[in-house]
Amino acid sequence: MFGNDSATLDSTDRRMNGRSLRIGIVQARFNEDVTNALAQACRAELLALGVAERNIELVQVPGALEVPVALMAMAEKLKFDALVALGCIIRGETYHFELVANESGAGVSRVALDFQLPIANAILTTEDLAQAVARQHDKGRDAARVAVEMANLLDSI
Repeated sequence: MFGNDSATLDSTDRRMNGRSLRIGIVQARFNEDVTNALAQACRAELLALGVAERNIELVQVPGALEVPVALMAMAEKLKFDALVALGCIIRGETYHFELVANESGAGVSRVALDFQLPIANAILTTEDLAQAVARQHDKGRDAARVAVEMANLLDSI
């Protein structure tokens, strides 16, 4: 074991403390039942981590390809400590799935790197609706946790 348990706990608590953070969320409306569940789980976890309701801003866009543009607009405001990307892309019968999945993911990463701003990417890419529904709550919660932890990490570097 590295150090004592209380030191490890204190370190973990600091990483997951959202009290002073401002978090922006971009939610794609396509596959809205899934993305609404993602957004609800994300918001609930952010609140549980101490992020104040007034410090959570949600914007909606039509689909996953529009998510990076909204993230960029939010990043340019320089008022957020982290952002969250929420969406759901379900494989269909055409190449469109690969295009949307690849381009939205690359766009999210580019905004994060260009602005040196943590972005938790919870744009689900699944084979079918059942897989998306099975992941919607956990991935929404995970995105909130990633946003808070990474915002605190970058603040400490």
